[in-house]
Amino acid sequence: MATPKGKVSKARRNSRRSAHWKLSMPGIAKCPRCQKMKLAHRVCKHCGYYDGAQVVKVDETAAK
Repeated sequence: MATPKGKVSKARRNSRRSAHWKLSMPGIAKCPRCQKMKLAHRVCKHCGYYDGAQVVKVDETAAK
């Protein structure tokens, strides 16, 4: 069985582990109907449409 050649310092060990917790930007896309930015693969908060069909009824006065 393989064994380590030498001691790995705490700094080297921790810097290797730190890369696994990096955050990434959420996928933001432009709504094809109202041209506002929204999260990809989700219903638009401004117009209530997803994939060309109205899914949620949005009140016009609350949207402004």
